[in-house]
Amino acid sequence: MEFVYRRTYRGPLKAILLDWAGTTMDYGCYAPAVVFQAVYANKNVPISIEEARLPMGAHKKVHIRKISQIEAVRDRWQEVHGRYPNESDVEAMFAEFIPRQLEVLADYADLIPGTTDAVAEFRKMGLKIGSTTGYMLAMMDILKAEAAKRGYEPDNSVCAEEVATGRPDPWMCVKNVMDMGIYPFEACVKVDDTLPGIDEGLNANMWTIGLAKTGNEIGLNEAEINALDADVLQRRLNGAYDRMAKAGAHYVVDGIWDVPAVLEDINRRLARGERP
Repeated sequence: MEFVYRRTYRGPLKAILLDWAGTTMDYGCYAPAVVFQAVYANKNVPISIEEARLPMGAHKKVHIRKISQIEAVRDRWQEVHGRYPNESDVEAMFAEFIPRQLEVLADYADLIPGTTDAVAEFRKMGLKIGSTTGYMLAMMDILKAEAAKRGYEPDNSVCAEEVATGRPDPWMCVKNVMDMGIYPFEACVKVDDTLPGIDEGLNANMWTIGLAKTGNEIGLNEAEINALDADVLQRRLNGAYDRMAKAGAHYVVDGIWDVPAVLEDINRRLARGERP
């Protein structure tokens, strides 16, 4: 009888990679959504906030392209312009998107409650903190400065324009751990509030945690969340949990404040020789 032995990592977690809007700041992930709406409205093709949110997590040009491919949006575009949107339209809207987004980013830069406490716990666990985002470099310059004012400074940040392809491909995660000198990938956790962000972590072979309450899946800020009837909120939460679980997230929790306890469980699983 022949046996094959598998090399297994049994050490603790080494790094956590956090998304930005909807994960650590901008409760409800509003900053990009409202600008996508404005860009399309300027083309006389109004889109709903739900349509604006559908591709959330992607590179912003890809996001605009994916909105243009939604059947209802394509039909409205044809009614106004006599044809379906094309790549030239996407390029023009992306060029308009950039200055509009830069103009409003700081207005949505408040940290999600629990972020600084959670980050302090990550530090106590000896974790390096990286981040990935669909925002551009110029946008991240603003957000990192605003986050630092509020007490949050990750060790590393990678945005979509720094890699060949953004989410759901794993390259932002890969560049983060390369920059920070961290391996193996199973010693890393990806935390995100979007389905493409969950795919990103899974494709990087990392433990992946979805945040259901504070980000794009519900798409409401804290005040709006608190104003919901309890049964309505629970139904919306259940839907978000279900979508993220079906996307393959290893864990789904309400917000970043729940993540430290999850990391303790992952460390126990790693010690038993489990892998993501």
